[in-house]
Amino acid sequence: MKFFTIPWYEEMQVRGFMVFPETEQDWLEDVAWHVAEGISYEERAKDFLEYMKADLLKYLPEYFHSSIYDGTINSTYPAPEFKEQALQWGRNYDERLQENFREYRQGFEAIKDLLPAPALQLVEKNLHDSRVISYVVPEDGVMEMTLDCSGAMHYQCDIRLRFTGVTGLMLPEQLEKKYWLYDEIYAVEQGFELRVLMDSPPSELRITAQDISIELLGEPNY
Repeated sequence: MKFFTIPWYEEMQVRGFMVFPETEQDWLEDVAWHVAEGISYEERAKDFLEYMKADLLKYLPEYFHSSIYDGTINSTYPAPEFKEQALQWGRNYDERLQENFREYRQGFEAIKDLLPAPALQLVEKNLHDSRVISYVVPEDGVMEMTLDCSGAMHYQCDIRLRFTGVTGLMLPEQLEKKYWLYDEIYAVEQGFELRVLMDSPPSELRITAQDISIELLGEPNY
């Protein structure tokens, strides 16, 4: 990936972690809800912090590190100075995120007329959150992939992608059951190169092909 890389995705998850309730009262109500549901807020916060710890230390400024180590970053309501520092980091991140999207979109607009029509449809009808059911790589430069799009923005049914004239292929070690997150497409001589950031864990799928067909395996829900 050139724009939507694994580090880019990891930092996006950190950005989601660094969102705090607007007021202390909101935080107290969240804690009370956990108690009412028989859920330990402290244990949930501890588990989530442990899951995110490596990326928090990797992407957050040193100012936040002591609160990561002692667990207070998400176990107590933030002090005003801490909250302002978190808000400022979030604003800076959001600006970088939007610039990333703008830069990719400008490049895409410049090359989209060079893409085969089905390849253009593939990326314009976003497959975000679709799940890979299966794939096969027959001979003669063909690759087929079946996706469950019930949780995606488009189709909401299973679809089959059939790439033809495949000249380049890079597959994650385990592709089945992975989720399609973000994609990039580029025009190349006699076709296109598709790059897809997959989860979980984050990995990259890359296909260079001459054309693609999209077959709906159920009733679409547009």
